[in-house]
Amino acid sequence: MLVSYKWLKDYVEIDDLSAADIAEKLTRSGVEVDAVQSLNEEITNLVVGKVLTCAKHPEADKLNLCQVDVGEEQPIQIVCGAKNVGEGQFVAVARVGARLPGGMKIKRAKLRGEVSEGMICSLQELGIQGKVVPKKYSEGIFNFPQEMIPGEDALAPLGLDDTLLELDLTPNRSDCLSVLGVAYEVAAILGRDVKVPEPALVPAKEKASDRIAVHVEANGDNPYYGATVIKGVKISESPLWLQTALMNAGVRPLNNVVDVTNYVLLEYGQPLHAFDLDRFGSEKVVVRRATEGEQIVTLDETERTLTGEHLVITNGKSPVAIAGVMGGATSEVNDETVNILLESAHFSPSTVRKASKDLGLRSDSSIRFEKGVDPNRVAEAGKRAASLIQQLAGGEVLSETVEFDELSREEKRIDITLAKINDVLGTSLTETDVTNILSQLKFNHDYEDGTFAINVPTRRQDITIKPDIIEEVARLYGYDNIPVTLPNTSATPGGLTTEQRQKRRARRFLEGAGIHEAVSYSLTTAEKEACFKESEGLRVNVALPMSEERSTLRTTLLPHLLDALSHNKNRNVYDVHLYEIGSVFHTKEKTITTQPEEKTYLSGAFMGLWHEHSWQGEKKPVDFYVIKGVVEGLLEELHVSGEVRFEQTEKAGLHPGRTATLFINDKEVGCLGQLHPAVAKAWSLPATYVFELNLQQLLSLPANVVRYEAIPRYPAIQRDIALVVDEAVQAEKLKRVIMASGGRLLSRAEVFDVYQGEHLEEGKKSLAFSLKYQDPEKTLTDDEVTAVHTKVLQALEEKTGATLRA
Repeated sequence: MLVSYKWLKDYVEIDDLSAADIAEKLTRSGVEVDAVQSLNEEITNLVVGKVLTCAKHPEADKLNLCQVDVGEEQPIQIVCGAKNVGEGQFVAVARVGARLPGGMKIKRAKLRGEVSEGMICSLQELGIQGKVVPKKYSEGIFNFPQEMIPGEDALAPLGLDDTLLELDLTPNRSDCLSVLGVAYEVAAILGRDVKVPEPALVPAKEKASDRIAVHVEANGDNPYYGATVIKGVKISESPLWLQTALMNAGVRPLNNVVDVTNYVLLEYGQPLHAFDLDRFGSEKVVVRRATEGEQIVTLDETERTLTGEHLVITNGKSPVAIAGVMGGATSEVNDETVNILLESAHFSPSTVRKASKDLGLRSDSSIRFEKGVDPNRVAEAGKRAASLIQQLAGGEVLSETVEFDELSREEKRIDITLAKINDVLGTSLTETDVTNILSQLKFNHDYEDGTFAINVPTRRQDITIKPDIIEEVARLYGYDNIPVTLPNTSATPGGLTTEQRQKRRARRFLEGAGIHEAVSYSLTTAEKEACFKESEGLRVNVALPMSEERSTLRTTLLPHLLDALSHNKNRNVYDVHLYEIGSVFHTKEKTITTQPEEKTYLSGAFMGLWHEHSWQGEKKPVDFYVIKGVVEGLLEELHVSGEVRFEQTEKAGLHPGRTATLFINDKEVGCLGQLHPAVAKAWSLPATYVFELNLQQLLSLPANVVRYEAIPRYPAIQRDIALVVDEAVQAEKLKRVIMASGGRLLSRAEVFDVYQGEHLEEGKKSLAFSLKYQDPEKTLTDDEVTAVHTKVLQALEEKTGATLRA
């Protein structure tokens, strides 16, 4: 909700406070202001000019030479390329030296040999969004709809001398979806009065009931319908003050009648609709539920099919509007309209919400009806709109609005004790304190025997129970003034769960290794994940996705990490290492009837250099062993128990020769490897390495108990062996055999060399291991080491066929 500071000043006295001060006070009282935007912050030296002459540029068909009066002795020449510039127009001129939004600075220039001493501006060039600019000025320059004084400041008439407050309203505060509602809130905070506009109607002798009748069949959905008839209006462009008020609020001006209905919607929070009475189709308004399959073409020129749950305004035969949502195209106000039927009604929030959701049609009107409008403002808003239409479009307002009225306008009564208020807030407020707050809120009340009897005004639809009253007292008293106390409870202090602690350990380790955390959406598309799936499995699709790119729950974290790498690479950032801890979702059902299985994964993606020492000229690119080392370090940090092994494998989306699966106690818990070149090309990435671990499964494993050992007092003996094996035999398998047969004296076995080629048979390779033997209690002899070493060699030959290389 955008609220104009200048417009707000029409209803509450705030001249002594800036827009920033108002924003601060609103935010502190619970109505959050997201932003304060000064519309003239970037604009300087903008004046009104009058185009005296306009001729074609002698050297350019698409340019015009304009002599413009800017209030000086002599006119200035401006070269303008707008098609709609013409003689006699009053325009906005940026003089030489002026600044415009976006940092544009206007300089004296020469265009095709002709001097240009400024710029005639369009509204978009002045920072006004194109979607709210009147269609007449959507292309080309803006010209004022009335006579102006050349040379005067153009900011004020364009409404650019204003400041906008952008409110981030919670769903319950529908009262602040209007300028009057915000005025009541500001007045309550400041303890001031609200000036409500008084409609100035001059009704004709003819009665509206002579021209129209109202019949409501669905009175539960529409307890009030008011029809005002205005004859003899003249449709034209709205005055500038009305256009600028609407544009600043984010609404595109159309014509003087429609603009008035939008203005009153923003002012009162009450949606209105104007029908062309001559094109309405009858002299009878019938409000009913639609029939199944009934159709209507709405104002956006879209044909919509209705159901029996939708409420429509009809002429007794066919629908002319979807109640509370949008009007129909057949009866819209246009340039030929002379007579108007002005609708001011109260529709059921649930009925409007149903139609808006079913039809995918959300409007400013439906938003307000869905949240509930003030029943005591419905008729008043209609009178206010009729008064403004009469002022701006002329015509006669027929007397006595035709009404169907079964609307309850009673105020809700809430009784609450002073003791209850103080008990909940932990305060010591007196009767006077609370009375003053209720008076500021304009809540009528009585106080007797320690109890407040409060009548809540109907504009505050959000206040229905006692805690709501307590909240209002707290807001106006000031949250900062409520004393801070510790809870009076015997509960034990909270703490982290084991899983939370382990996740923090994982984050600290990865970030300590120089890997940055990424956070991405849980929603993706099946196509984006297709390269990482062997086959198209079952997925969890979103029923009403916000976009096609967010239509299904993810089953892997890798695609979004690759998106992040690609984003950086496209901006010349090549050395990027990312990880993410997040949820993935799997299902075994074609039709989802139960919650999908949610798992926590830890994934990483690396590209570019892992280490660079510019002074020594050392550069180490990321490779398989870098990510393998990261994964091994992570397992150590988490104290994962059990047998850990990496086994070469093939995985969809990964390089077939540079990929491994991680097993712990013979259970697969993840994989790591290089991205397949075809996949890397799809993301426009260089050589990229990734890993993905089932963190939930890892954290469920029992943790190793950390034990400390004394520094060895006795020396170790090292033996190196070179083993000839089939090239398909993995070093991991040999290492497991060596460690299993080495017993307690063998403390370590590491691969330090691999060889294939000359002096070896075809299909064979040589793997060299370094074995470390050590006894913590004594110095080992050669005979003791030889006995164990021989046992190791025998086991290798028996279980793997390995022989010592000659």
